[in-house]
Amino acid sequence: MKKVIAFVLVLVCILGLVGCSKQPVEPINTIKGDLRTYHEMSDGTWQFEGHTYKYRLVISGRMPNAAVDSTFVYLSNLENITFQQAYMAAGLSSNMADYFDVTEAVLVEWL
Repeated sequence: MKKVIAFVLVLVCILGLVGCSKQPVEPINTIKGDLRTYHEMSDGTWQFEGHTYKYRLVISGRMPNAAVDSTFVYLSNLENITFQQAYMAAGLSSNMADYFDVTEAVLVEWL
Protein backbone atom coordinates (compact mmCIF):
# COMPACT_ATOMS: atom_id res chain seq x y z
CA MET A 1 0.00 0.00 0.00
CA LYS A 2 2.84 2.39 0.83
CA LYS A 3 4.40 1.74 -2.60
CA VAL A 4 1.13 2.64 -4.33
CA ILE A 5 0.79 5.89 -2.38
CA ALA A 6 4.43 6.78 -3.07
CA PHE A 7 3.98 6.00 -6.77
CA VAL A 8 0.87 8.19 -6.97
CA LEU A 9 2.63 11.07 -5.21
CA VAL A 10 5.62 10.85 -7.55
CA LEU A 11 3.31 10.70 -10.57
CA VAL A 12 1.36 13.76 -9.39
CA CYS A 13 4.59 15.70 -8.87
CA ILE A 14 5.91 14.79 -12.32
CA LEU A 15 2.64 15.71 -14.01
CA GLY A 16 2.55 18.96 -12.06
CA LEU A 17 6.00 19.93 -13.32
CA VAL A 18 5.77 18.67 -16.89
CA GLY A 19 2.12 18.61 -17.88
CA CYS A 20 1.16 22.07 -16.74
CA SER A 21 4.06 24.03 -18.11
CA LYS A 22 3.08 26.16 -21.10
CA GLN A 23 5.56 27.34 -23.64
CA PRO A 24 5.30 31.09 -24.13
CA VAL A 25 3.97 32.14 -27.52
CA GLU A 26 6.59 34.31 -29.15
CA PRO A 27 6.69 36.06 -32.52
CA ILE A 28 8.91 34.12 -34.93
CA ASN A 29 8.45 36.42 -37.91
CA THR A 30 7.36 40.03 -38.37
CA ILE A 31 5.81 40.87 -41.71
CA LYS A 32 5.64 44.49 -42.83
CA GLY A 33 2.67 44.32 -45.16
CA ASP A 34 1.85 47.22 -47.43
CA LEU A 35 -1.11 48.09 -45.16
CA ARG A 36 -0.20 46.76 -41.71
CA THR A 37 2.63 45.09 -39.81
CA TYR A 38 1.71 41.73 -38.29
CA HIS A 39 3.40 38.75 -36.62
CA GLU A 40 3.62 35.02 -37.19
CA MET A 41 3.60 33.36 -33.76
CA SER A 42 5.47 30.27 -32.55
CA ASP A 43 2.22 28.35 -32.04
CA GLY A 44 1.17 28.76 -35.70
CA THR A 45 -1.25 31.64 -35.13
CA TRP A 46 -1.01 35.21 -36.45
CA GLN A 47 -1.21 38.40 -34.43
CA PHE A 48 -2.09 42.01 -35.20
CA GLU A 49 -2.48 44.74 -32.56
CA GLY A 50 -3.28 42.32 -29.73
CA HIS A 51 -5.75 40.22 -31.75
CA THR A 52 -4.89 36.60 -32.49
CA TYR A 53 -6.00 34.89 -35.70
CA LYS A 54 -5.92 31.22 -36.71
CA TYR A 55 -5.42 31.74 -40.43
CA ARG A 56 -3.51 33.86 -42.93
CA LEU A 57 -5.57 33.79 -46.13
CA VAL A 58 -4.20 34.84 -49.52
CA ILE A 59 -7.22 35.48 -51.73
CA SER A 60 -6.79 36.25 -55.43
CA GLY A 61 -9.22 36.98 -58.24
CA ARG A 62 -10.46 39.61 -60.63
CA MET A 63 -12.89 42.33 -59.59
CA PRO A 64 -15.74 43.17 -61.99
CA ASN A 65 -14.52 45.28 -64.94
CA ALA A 66 -10.89 45.13 -63.73
CA ALA A 67 -8.02 44.69 -66.17
CA VAL A 68 -5.80 42.66 -63.79
CA ASP A 69 -6.17 40.32 -60.83
CA SER A 70 -5.97 41.54 -57.24
CA THR A 71 -4.67 39.68 -54.20
CA PHE A 72 -5.80 40.34 -50.64
CA VAL A 73 -4.08 38.97 -47.55
CA TYR A 74 -6.32 38.65 -44.50
CA LEU A 75 -5.58 37.44 -41.01
CA SER A 76 -8.72 35.60 -40.07
CA ASN A 77 -10.53 33.42 -37.58
CA LEU A 78 -12.84 32.43 -40.43
CA GLU A 79 -11.52 29.45 -42.36
CA ASN A 80 -12.81 30.66 -45.72
CA ILE A 81 -13.34 34.12 -47.19
CA THR A 82 -14.55 34.38 -50.76
CA PHE A 83 -12.92 36.78 -53.21
CA GLN A 84 -16.12 38.85 -53.33
CA GLN A 85 -16.15 39.14 -49.51
CA ALA A 86 -12.45 40.06 -49.57
CA TYR A 87 -12.72 42.92 -52.03
CA MET A 88 -15.98 44.27 -50.60
CA ALA A 89 -14.49 44.34 -47.08
CA ALA A 90 -11.31 45.97 -48.41
CA GLY A 91 -13.12 49.29 -48.63
CA LEU A 92 -15.08 48.92 -51.83
CA SER A 93 -18.52 48.55 -50.27
CA SER A 94 -20.79 51.27 -48.94
CA ASN A 95 -22.69 48.68 -46.89
CA MET A 96 -21.19 48.30 -43.40
CA ALA A 97 -22.56 44.73 -43.23
CA ASP A 98 -19.91 43.77 -45.83
CA TYR A 99 -17.05 44.60 -43.47
CA PHE A 100 -15.46 42.19 -40.99
CA ASP A 101 -15.33 42.78 -37.26
CA VAL A 102 -11.68 42.99 -36.12
CA THR A 103 -12.16 39.74 -34.15
CA GLU A 104 -13.17 37.93 -37.38
CA ALA A 105 -10.65 39.19 -39.92
CA VAL A 106 -8.34 42.06 -40.77
CA LEU A 107 -6.87 43.08 -44.14
CA VAL A 108 -3.08 43.32 -43.87
CA GLU A 109 -1.97 43.38 -47.52
CA TRP A 110 -3.48 44.32 -50.88
CA LEU A 111 -1.24 43.25 -53.74
